[in-house]
Amino acid sequence: MSAVTIGYLSAGLLLLLLALGVPVAVAMGAIGIGGLLLGVGVNLTVAQLSSLPFTVVNNYDFAVLPMFVLMGVLAETSGITQQLFYASNLWLRRLRGGLYHAVVVGSTIFAAISGSTIVNAVVFTRIAYPEMLRYGYDRALSLGCIAATGSFAAMIPPSITMVIYAIMTDQSVGRLLIAGVIPGILTAVIYLVGLSVMVRVRPKLAPPPPEPVPMRERWRATLGIWPVGILVVLVMGGMYSGIFPASAAGAAGAAGAFAYAVWAKRGIGRWLSPVMQDAAAVSCVIFVILIGGLLLSRMLVVVGVIDHVVQLVTSIASTPMRFMILACVLYLVLGCFLDTTSMMVVTLPFLFPVVVALKIDPIWFGIVLVKLIEISVLTPPVGLNLFAVQGAAGGKASFQDIVRGVIPFIGLEMIVLSLLVMVPELVTWLPDRMMGK
Repeated sequence: MSAVTIGYLSAGLLLLLLALGVPVAVAMGAIGIGGLLLGVGVNLTVAQLSSLPFTVVNNYDFAVLPMFVLMGVLAETSGITQQLFYASNLWLRRLRGGLYHAVVVGSTIFAAISGSTIVNAVVFTRIAYPEMLRYGYDRALSLGCIAATGSFAAMIPPSITMVIYAIMTDQSVGRLLIAGVIPGILTAVIYLVGLSVMVRVRPKLAPPPPEPVPMRERWRATLGIWPVGILVVLVMGGMYSGIFPASAAGAAGAAGAFAYAVWAKRGIGRWLSPVMQDAAAVSCVIFVILIGGLLLSRMLVVVGVIDHVVQLVTSIASTPMRFMILACVLYLVLGCFLDTTSMMVVTLPFLFPVVVALKIDPIWFGIVLVKLIEISVLTPPVGLNLFAVQGAAGGKASFQDIVRGVIPFIGLEMIVLSLLVMVPELVTWLPDRMMGK
């Protein structure tokens, strides 16, 4: 049996294991080790096992990932999110559907200090959903709005998804984070426009606007979100200005979030232990998945599967645009069945070499992939944000309501995806302007 055949059989076995519910890290790691043993022998396999896990966790550049996770958890614990939603609501309450708009604006801002789609979705379900029910907003659209806006954290920097892509493809974390700014803002604007149209066409989706609050109260609430501005300036400003690299930006943000949490909580208390445990647990899961995925990737490269896949795909999609369309279709289908990290780790070893072969801008491809990841957390039956919202709602939401409510937002996401594919400059202009080509 040839090494290439072993590689393809390993890929097929991986899909079978995933379908059987085997944890993705275990499945990829086991397939990678088995394929290396059969394809290239014991010595190279042992060498990979000896070096690769340590290389991943010991790389200073990858420290940004757990630091972004910690910053988001600390920001939630310190009450920043509640103040964000409160201030957004006061400014937007005169619009019909003002709470929908407040969720969009609040999630957009919170995404700039969170990095996790699930954290965004859970936090705003707890804060905004009870208020939306109390004021008579449509249950399904409220749930869909919260689930959909939670996905902003995948695109708006700092983004854990972008860090994972950068790790797997050896791209600049800083350039990727900068490239996500315009697509993230564009998505939020299209959501606001889409919601305005929805409530105008179907007034029953939202109650009549309440009376406005005094301007003084609005400004007082706005001043209460000063920690967000400081954290954004600290992380993004420090990174863009060159004061510290992207790998240190997460640590700076986590330190700032910790300092504010200590001030807000009046000292270090029992709240700190659960925060550290949550951040460590999320980070460990991500790193274990990455190690399993990289073992699989090494195996596919060594046995020759990647070269074969590159030739096959380039013969089908011989131009960059054809390949991008093919990749979009593939990820939209996979997003219905795989979680986001697994989808990236399983597919990038196959597809990224094709990106290189076709001379596609890897930053553009990465941002389009992140947009597809945003869509995948909303598509049933395995949309992670759907389950996150349902769990956070505490029995006050059915899965059917969430799916029904998220459908219009999937349509809005497809509009943004089309724009990013057809107009690459929406992705590449800002990083080229700030960091050079």
